[in-house]
Order: sequence, then structure tokens, then C-alpha cells
Amino acid sequence: MAQTTLINYSVLWDRISEWARKAGRVSTRPLLLLFYVMKSKDIPWSDKMLVLSAISYLVFPIDILDAKRLPIIGWFDEIASISVAYQKVSKHITPEIEAKVDAILDRWFPEHASYVELPTP
Repeated sequence: MAQTTLINYSVLWDRISEWARKAGRVSTRPLLLLFYVMKSKDIPWSDKMLVLSAISYLVFPIDILDAKRLPIIGWFDEIASISVAYQKVSKHITPEIEAKVDAILDRWFPEHASYVELPTP
């Protein structure tokens, strides 16, 4: 019998990639870090639900404070939800997750790809 999951990662990933194209590389990095932390098997279930709710609130078209009616104030609720989730689970961000996120960002935003400066001989 196949195990069913509460989270449909493919739908969530599609929403994240749509949002990322609009938001840019710098805004997308914390979101992707949260996504991969949420998929990690080492994170507690309560933290996964916190991350899921923060990401869902950001990428789905439901808002408490509408950014169209309140242009600057409307983004504060999204920023606050992502910030709280990020601070709560930042201890679970591994170098492997950071490398995976940076590779995805380099693919999505090739004009701003990170590079390593090589030492001069």
C-alpha cells in the first residue's frame, strides 16, 4: 500500500517557481531554503507544518493585508511569516541544502549566478 502524504510537493514547487520569477534571486533564497528544510527527514513535524504554512501563505493568493490596497504594508505579513519560520528552523539548514538551493538559483537566474574567485598565481 502506497504511503499518502499531506503535502503535494509538485504543486507547491510549481507555485514557488512562479513566485520566484517575480520576486528575484535574493527574495527567493530564504524561501527555497525553507522548502528543502521542510522536505528533510530530520526536521520535527511541528516545524514542517510551520514552514508549510509560511510558504503557503506567501505563494497562494490569500492575504490578510492585501498588497494591492496597501502597497507597502501589504507585504509585511508575508515577510513576518517567512522570517519567523526561517528563524525557527535555521538550525536545520545544512551545507548540502545551501548548495542545492544555490544551484537552483544559478539555473533560474543565470545573469546573477554566483561565482568563486580563483586565486591569482
